[in-house]
Amino acid sequence: MAFSYSPSSYGYQNAAYWRIFLGLHVIFALVHTAVSTPPEDPVKCVSGDTDCRVTNSYGVFPDRSTCRAANVAYPTTETELVSIVAAATKAKRKMRVTTRYSHSIPKLACTDGTDGLFISTKFLNHTVRDDAEAMTLTVESGVTLRQLIAEAAKVGLALPYACTILVGTDRGSLWGKGSAVHDYVTEIRMVSPGSANDGFAKVRVLSESTTPVEFNAAKVSLGVLGVVSQVTFNLQPMFKRSLKYVMKNDLDFDDQPLTFGKKHEFADFVWLPSQGKVVYRMDDRVAVNTPGNGSYDFLPFRSQPSPALATIRSSEEKNEIFRDATGKCAAATTISSILFGSSYGLTNNGIVFTGYPVIGSQDRMMSSGSCLDSLQDGLTTACAWDSRIRGEFYHQTCFSIPLMQVKSFITDIKSLIKIDRKSLCGLELYYGILMRYVTASPAYLGKHTEAIDFDLTYYRAKDPLTPRLYEDFIEEIEQIALFKYNALPHWGKNRNVAFDGVIKKYKNEPAFLKVKESYDPNGLFSSEWTDQILGIKGNVTIVKDGCALEGMCIL
Repeated sequence: MAFSYSPSSYGYQNAAYWRIFLGLHVIFALVHTAVSTPPEDPVKCVSGDTDCRVTNSYGVFPDRSTCRAANVAYPTTETELVSIVAAATKAKRKMRVTTRYSHSIPKLACTDGTDGLFISTKFLNHTVRDDAEAMTLTVESGVTLRQLIAEAAKVGLALPYACTILVGTDRGSLWGKGSAVHDYVTEIRMVSPGSANDGFAKVRVLSESTTPVEFNAAKVSLGVLGVVSQVTFNLQPMFKRSLKYVMKNDLDFDDQPLTFGKKHEFADFVWLPSQGKVVYRMDDRVAVNTPGNGSYDFLPFRSQPSPALATIRSSEEKNEIFRDATGKCAAATTISSILFGSSYGLTNNGIVFTGYPVIGSQDRMMSSGSCLDSLQDGLTTACAWDSRIRGEFYHQTCFSIPLMQVKSFITDIKSLIKIDRKSLCGLELYYGILMRYVTASPAYLGKHTEAIDFDLTYYRAKDPLTPRLYEDFIEEIEQIALFKYNALPHWGKNRNVAFDGVIKKYKNEPAFLKVKESYDPNGLFSSEWTDQILGIKGNVTIVKDGCALEGMCIL
């Protein structure tokens, strides 16, 4: 049953105000991109590099627990990394890898207890070598995708696809090998625990041609095989793209996903179900000599004024307190209109948007998210999700539905909308339902088939015992996806319930676990969380008061 709602004067009196305020907020984002305060290091220690804790980029794990370790290590070379792993292995210490931005929402960075070791790849951030003739680029494991894209462009090369939004990259695709970054990897260097004869650490060099089984396990390893030190990518000659967004009603949207992704190489959708609209991304490869110097810096991932972010969060909290669905829908409509009207951050020349199509080189059209690597400004501005300010605080649910079943799933969502048109406005406050194409991957823990990723972002209360407005509708979508369509959850997003029994959905589970046992027989790189999601021990479900409100259980 949806929460009942009786329109209050609050929503109507403030709708006009929020249209003006949000408009000014987006205008600021359009012009204020030179400075920002990037996110802080996710690892914090009481004294030096000892008595440490780690969190994700949002400052809170799905179960709101605290993950601790006795120490953190920051290797700067593979040699240092080998020494760190060897010492921890000899001492039989638990280890987990952390990154500069810690964008994995679940507890993948957590080790067990308080005596373990965090190994950060923050300073393993260099290019090792490039080979323009072979079209390969080798980088250390701490290099961000933004860095990879920029380094490749320097030698006239391009990463064709990358479906990883927050670290500053693009959308999905059905073309070529698809949008999974790991499927453009040709070699992996990994440091894993070793025997005394190995010096307690072993450097493994993996590739499809020499070690195909281990390579396909390592491409999506969840950090349980060891620490990746270097990765070699197979790239393509630089090309340009021609992009335009078109907004239509969603009356015939059920039929579109099956064919649209085969018409446009970089196609995706933003569905606004409460508004009955869909934004189609018509995005295609063109020759590198096609005129155009366009760029894409997605507006929500630019620096934002901290006071404005606090005001927007306060507004949504008031909507929740007063059960003001009308106010939420008004704000959602305003945000959608402004984002579409401002081309989501596209510019024709790196400065202003003058019209479609926007044509630019792959490195400029693919990379977005400038708030991550801007200069410090004392938190005057920040990334919208930075936990140090009173900004966005939300859940993310992301899963893959097989392409042949997408029509039926969209129909199911439309059936919920018929019950109450306002029920999904909360999703539209966070961009809408983002739908991206993905393809089958040889990675053992990768996608099985052509599919569409559905990405839902929605309000999270600071108090875990506070119900959300129309919570039941969003959770119905989540459960329909996971249980009716056997959807695969995104390993780096989602709440606990999405991972309940997930490993049984992967046909190559036995092969993956066999490699894991071979590489780390003592489970030094495993944790309670990885044991749960890999079906080794325990279960991700947490049953306690209010557990269903935060996706810890299903009651």
